[in-house]
Amino acid sequence: MAAAAGAAAAEQQSSNGPVKKSMREKAVERRNVNKEHNSNFKAGYIPIDEDRLHKTGLRGRKGNLAICVIILLFILAVINLIITLVIWAVIRIGPNGCDSMEFHESGLLRFKQVSDMGVIHPLYKSTVGGRRNENLVITGNNQPIVFQQGTTKLSVEKNKTSITSDIGMQFFDPRTQNILFSTDYETHEFQLPSGVKSLNVQKASTERITSNATSDLNIKVDGRAIVRGNEGVFIMGKTIEFHMGGNMELKAENSIILNGTVMVSTTRLPSSFTGDQFSNGDWVRYKLCMCADGTLFKVQVTSQNMGCQISDNPCGNTH
Repeated sequence: MAAAAGAAAAEQQSSNGPVKKSMREKAVERRNVNKEHNSNFKAGYIPIDEDRLHKTGLRGRKGNLAICVIILLFILAVINLIITLVIWAVIRIGPNGCDSMEFHESGLLRFKQVSDMGVIHPLYKSTVGGRRNENLVITGNNQPIVFQQGTTKLSVEKNKTSITSDIGMQFFDPRTQNILFSTDYETHEFQLPSGVKSLNVQKASTERITSNATSDLNIKVDGRAIVRGNEGVFIMGKTIEFHMGGNMELKAENSIILNGTVMVSTTRLPSSFTGDQFSNGDWVRYKLCMCADGTLFKVQVTSQNMGCQISDNPCGNTH
């Protein structure tokens, strides 16, 4: 500072203009100025409260939210990559297009290779078919193949094929439009299709059940069969046979009429050969009797070799 002040004073005292300095004086003056500048750390320093400054960037909750968004985008990118790889591996997209399927302008989707699918949902009025000269093969791996449209369901299993519907069903020839099988009983008479030998139902409501003239009508059940008619039940045939493992019960509001030769096999009916059981209170035995006009009635057996002649005989004098 003193050297700088002396130099300024010397310049002011000179009336002839600024005094020229030598190279050595200029170097000394420059070195002194740099030394003072480097030692003055507070030069140009202004104390500022950082809390009052405007903060920029993402801090606090905004920073945490930004990190969560970045992580979420990363997860979505990974999922998108996996889906893209799966689609590429399944559809087999290559430089020449898709190797496993074809898309046509008519809306047809054609599979060119064996496809493994779980559930297929066709659009409204869609058709699933094969090529003209090739069979359409649908295979279920240890599972039934189910075709369902609304309440109508076709199930193809290993040992059986079942069709269930609440609104009915109809099969027809697509070429001739001839109806092969229909459940519209008001318009078409119910008949089994050609080649179908038996019909398995849990409950059927119909006016009559008949067979053709060259075959028998067999009704078989595993448990109990109930035949009920609102206006009566009429069973007609050349020969009518009932084979039962349990009891047979006939109920009618008015009468039961057996018209024809009636034969009852007694091989499975309980019987006794001693007269002691008639006095036993645990046994109540009846004899089935029939009038000449076909009227059946029962007579309680109270002794051996008892006939049908009783005082209140409904047949009158003929029995």
